[in-house]
Amino acid sequence: MTRFTDILKMPWYLFQIISGQKAFNNNPVLKSERLNRRGLHVWRVKTAARLAAYRRRKLQNLIPEPERLFFEQNGYIEKRDFLPPEQFAALVQEVETLRVPAREMYEGNAVTRRTPLTPEVLARLPAVKALVDSLEWRNRIYYVGSFKNEPIISIQTIFSDATAQQKGGKDPQTNLHMDTFHPTVKAWFFLHDVEEAEGPFNYVAGSHRLTKRRLAWQKRKSILASRKSDNGSFRLRPIDLKLMRLPQPTSFAVPGNTLVVGDTFGFHARGPSSKPSVRIEIYVTQRPNPFVPFVHYDTASLMPYVRGRKQVLPWIWEDLLVRWGMGRRKWYEVGSPLPSERVPKAKL
Repeated sequence: MTRFTDILKMPWYLFQIISGQKAFNNNPVLKSERLNRRGLHVWRVKTAARLAAYRRRKLQNLIPEPERLFFEQNGYIEKRDFLPPEQFAALVQEVETLRVPAREMYEGNAVTRRTPLTPEVLARLPAVKALVDSLEWRNRIYYVGSFKNEPIISIQTIFSDATAQQKGGKDPQTNLHMDTFHPTVKAWFFLHDVEEAEGPFNYVAGSHRLTKRRLAWQKRKSILASRKSDNGSFRLRPIDLKLMRLPQPTSFAVPGNTLVVGDTFGFHARGPSSKPSVRIEIYVTQRPNPFVPFVHYDTASLMPYVRGRKQVLPWIWEDLLVRWGMGRRKWYEVGSPLPSERVPKAKL
């Protein structure tokens, strides 16, 4: 029955080759060891990288040339003192006093809470809206992500408990990894100073580039992933940076009012916390189909009800799958706490 089902699904499996599907475990074509030994995964990586470079050339006028050259070399953009002091103070005040529905995800000793910045929420936050509507903000995200699309934007709080980590509840995000097989973007606008002891964002400068050593590593990882269930977010061994001749990670222990935009095809991680900490940021992610050559490819423009709700819609779908017994819960409702307010862990 399983083999017959796979035959019926084969057109879908083949289509996923030219989609953003990164997981090996749900597609017999993507997880075929024979095909990956012959270069299927490497072809996807190289083709997606070429298309991203093509789209970025179309968008290169969006950011100053020094920033563009720095990004091409390092894989990230860092801008301190991003907002004028008065606007930044107003934004922090708006976020710190906000109470709207949020959800949490639990990974080891870390709790990730997200509060979607929907149009209804942004209407209450004029300083936040001015930030996310500004070209200074959006153009950097467009360029790094290589698409001129509406990104997913939320207020994100990371709670890290060093005591839980000592008891074996390690946060898996502290392992250096790539998010997916193709160039993509994440951004963090930090509302408060981030100390080294509080698990700052880490990024391996230059690891977004496709060198021969990186491609060889990708091929090896794809063959190993073919032999087991793998979600496609490849993790690094301690020796891998040396083998790929990459530097040690840059740690973003930065002051508040700093924007960091990174290509998370490059290797990155959340630094381990040596003390309990709370980090509040405005968080952005964007991951369209990497095989689309057009810079304008946005479901928000095609379906108006999607606009401003890209964070909420996957949660609605998750709720339906859980209700139908076809999926498991990842994001848990926690009411409407303040962003810095700890709440009892949701019932798993």
